[in-house]
Amino acid sequence: MDQNAGIVGEVKREVDARGLNCPLPILRAKKALADLVSGEVLKVVSTDPGSMRDFKAFAKQTGNELLAQQAVGAEFIHYLKRR
Repeated sequence: MDQNAGIVGEVKREVDARGLNCPLPILRAKKALADLVSGEVLKVVSTDPGSMRDFKAFAKQTGNELLAQQAVGAEFIHYLKRR
């Protein structure tokens, strides 16, 4: 069970962007969000430190809500809610 499930709601889809650098994690997230309906939550796991900044900007530009971000070891986890 995801430790953030209570905070962000039920995760409908997860994208594994480990080992990918900008802009690939964002592009994968954008594609996955397009398959979700409004209000559903996407979890993205990345190893790119720049993804913390990138996902903040992405959410602001697209109107999707960035629910939470966390760094766990060398991984960066992002939760986005589809607008």
